[in-house]
Amino acid sequence: MKVENELAGLKGTSASARLFARAQELIASGVNSTARTPRSGWSPYPLFVERGKGSRIFDVDGNEFIDYLLGLGPMLLGHRPEQVTNAVVDFVRQRGTMFALPVADEIELARKMIAAVPSVEQMHLANTGTEAILYALRLARAYTQRKKIIRFEGMYHGFSDAVYWSKHPPLEKAGPASLPVPVPQGPGMPDGLENSLIVLPWNNSELLERTIRERGEQIAAVLTEPIMCNTGCILPEPGYLELMRRLTRELGIVLIFDEVITGFRVALGGAQQYYSVTPDLTVMAKGFGGGFPVAAVGGRREIMRLVADGTVSMAGTYSGNGIAVSAANATLDFLMTPGIYQDLFARSERLMLGIRDRLN
Repeated sequence: MKVENELAGLKGTSASARLFARAQELIASGVNSTARTPRSGWSPYPLFVERGKGSRIFDVDGNEFIDYLLGLGPMLLGHRPEQVTNAVVDFVRQRGTMFALPVADEIELARKMIAAVPSVEQMHLANTGTEAILYALRLARAYTQRKKIIRFEGMYHGFSDAVYWSKHPPLEKAGPASLPVPVPQGPGMPDGLENSLIVLPWNNSELLERTIRERGEQIAAVLTEPIMCNTGCILPEPGYLELMRRLTRELGIVLIFDEVITGFRVALGGAQQYYSVTPDLTVMAKGFGGGFPVAAVGGRREIMRLVADGTVSMAGTYSGNGIAVSAANATLDFLMTPGIYQDLFARSERLMLGIRDRLN
């Protein structure tokens, strides 16, 4: 149904307000992600978008905005990038949408990703970062035959029950700053999952080393963003990632980098390339999809073989669908063009310096 039809007969000061009022009657919370609700900052109502092009989005009231959020990450190439749009339209028109069978384009995408990301010797596609994190943890537990996962307070690794803990916990529930306790992000979590988690503060090298040395035989994986992105943007202190890598390797623990945000953005090979720290498994999404839902988990062949031999199941009707694969292939072709990242960093530097000058 067109926007004009939805607006007909509704009253309000703006088209977005009227659409939100109508949506609340039909959609729980009025939006299809709680990140778009007034409680998440879109007050008094979220913007309803009419269209986007390049760096701009246009709402149903005719307002024009610069999308500094990049659609929360996926729009690294901007909205409707020509090369991605053409690749997707061509795939749909000439070939189809999805077949629940492999297409040769998947092989080409895997080749590009393996060439780009240092840790990836083999990979497996998924649809979202949440899904890929779930698979990475399953692989780590199967590989080590251990159960516990270290994760860091304030980080977000998707909304699966296993990791949707201690994202932004209330201080009165979070425990001491030096040793946080797992706090569920909300109700509905099964009892007992907190026993599989060890929550640590980010950038505390002493506590990280003590915990790993004391409890290493229980720990399957350390799961971390290489740059803490979901609570501000907190860089790892010098030597912190290197210590994490050394300790996990020494104790036989799988090091998982969640590069859903940093992947293909900090560098073509992600933060692991930038910092020269190679994890055992890497989760990627957003940046390599050109705006389409696609994700991947990849890493050491020794771990990924658990999928190949059937020990760990990684299924999904939409995994590797032709639309997402064609979008990802076109996106990576663009990102692999010489000079792209130098230009990206130069633009970002100009923006940062401009903002700094205005604030001073």
